[in-house]
Amino acid sequence: MTRPIVQWPHKVLRTPAAHVEDITDEIRALWDEMIAVMEAMPGVGLAAVQLGVPLRLAVVDASRDRGRAVRMANPEVLHASVEPREHEEASPCLPGVSAVVKRPRAVTVRFLGESGAVEERDFVGLWATSVQHQIDHMAGQMYFDRLGRVKREMLLKRAAKRRR
Repeated sequence: MTRPIVQWPHKVLRTPAAHVEDITDEIRALWDEMIAVMEAMPGVGLAAVQLGVPLRLAVVDASRDRGRAVRMANPEVLHASVEPREHEEASPCLPGVSAVVKRPRAVTVRFLGESGAVEERDFVGLWATSVQHQIDHMAGQMYFDRLGRVKREMLLKRAAKRRR
């Protein structure tokens, strides 16, 4: 059984998530649950806050064949490329709407991995977009915060209409 996805405008989506001190069996079980939810969407990433758990945890799998999810605790971008990439982004927290968002095409990220060791990894393309999207979630930000005011307001009005 998995937790439901929290829906916008739940306050957990606007609250910065807490730092994870240690990788425990409970954290590993939560990552497994997050992967199951991500696969069921289907999606390429999920942050724990999207399940109402205010911890800096994320999973990302942008592979074609799936089953290659990267489990991350406390991810932080160390380096971002100057070359941008545009991608249509969405969130199960705000279903039925999406927007093109511009982000760095590649990032180097430091995080605690499943073993509890600090890892650094380069992500490119869709992987990089998804990692950055999840890091935003952990900071209390949504993808539409990266849009201009008018586009953001239009997207939120469209989402509100869909909920009625």
